[in-house]
Amino acid sequence: MKTVCTLVTVSLFSYSFAQQLAPVHVQVVNASHKPYVGDKVFFVGQKSKKTLSGVTDKTGRFLVELPEGDVYDIRILAIGDEVEYNTIEVPEIPNELTFEKMEVIITYEAASSYTLSDLKFETGKSTIQSGSISLLNDLIEIMKLKPEMRIEIAGHTDSEGDDAANLLLSKNRAAAVKNYLVTKGIHSSRINTVGYGEGRPVADNATPHGRAKNRRTEIRIL
Repeated sequence: MKTVCTLVTVSLFSYSFAQQLAPVHVQVVNASHKPYVGDKVFFVGQKSKKTLSGVTDKTGRFLVELPEGDVYDIRILAIGDEVEYNTIEVPEIPNELTFEKMEVIITYEAASSYTLSDLKFETGKSTIQSGSISLLNDLIEIMKLKPEMRIEIAGHTDSEGDDAANLLLSKNRAAAVKNYLVTKGIHSSRINTVGYGEGRPVADNATPHGRAKNRRTEIRIL
């Protein structure tokens, strides 16, 4: 998902022969300039492939030092996927100079609900496939960074099979996700679960593609 962010950059230079690192002061806010607390922001070098990151404090700020001579892709850890932004370039400068100040302001609107489209279960069961664990680990990291966050986990199925069985399956799958989060240190009071069975389709159940989209787990921020 591409989202436009606002980049405000101010650079000053002084004399030095040290390794050239740009101290970047980052602030993350919404359109009303309210800071996001506990957002983890990544800077990924297009040349070096090196990833540096920071986590916003109660003012929505953090400091990260970026090596010169690279263009960095900016991403934010989000439920289900990283949110991708524009880039920032840290130019090479002469050895006798050093970066003194660089500011980046990232402005975006966080979603209130997310579909975990890559979260997979064993067919007809509430057993989470091992390949989906990393996705849930990202959710756990976000909830640990944001201790005030509470979520609802909603399970959905396609229309294949018995209605009552689908309803029970959706509830069990939502509960399985909650159980995994709890085993990794998220308090159960922060998590609600609900199952809707086949009652809230988002696509046509007459096609395999539509049924695959309807078999989903959704996360809603409470």
